[in-house]
Amino acid sequence: VINWFKGSYPVKAQGMGGRQVRKGKDHGEIYDHHYVEFQYADGSILNSQCRHIPGTMSKVDELLIGTKGKIFCDEASIRDLSGKVLFQFDKQKENNPYQSEHDELFAAIAKGEYKFADAENGAKSTMTAIMGRMATYSGQVMEWDKLLASGISFMPKEYDWNAIPPTIPDEDGRYPIPMPGKTKYF
Repeated sequence: VINWFKGSYPVKAQGMGGRQVRKGKDHGEIYDHHYVEFQYADGSILNSQCRHIPGTMSKVDELLIGTKGKIFCDEASIRDLSGKVLFQFDKQKENNPYQSEHDELFAAIAKGEYKFADAENGAKSTMTAIMGRMATYSGQVMEWDKLLASGISFMPKEYDWNAIPPTIPDEDGRYPIPMPGKTKYF
């Protein structure tokens, strides 16, 4: 969402994460919480965090803070720095934004006017997430250009139901767990 707001992608990321609850064989190698600081070319910062831990607060939201105010995506509002509401989406007067999004998409496709590079945006958005995960798993700063030039791939060598995946469990069924400071990508 922030990449869309900014119209750009982060140039580097650093972060931390771990496994507090998801520790068994059935959870593979994945962390149950991450915190990533993404930095953009203009120096702006995105602080992103997530956790998948039962019994904890669950929230998916974006808050943008600028020099003149804040955008609260969960409230669909814009406020100045003193808290005065400058804009508030009115659900009673406005169309459902999710429906409007689809109406506009289908109309553009029908008219042959759809002009968005969704494949490129999807790939770069996925790269943003991968860069963040690599930063939390390694404990190192990951740089966008360096990652793209590295040739690192997390893909299987072949696509077949019987192919060996890139990460496999040991003889006890446990996957190798990434360890910040020990997991290396370069």
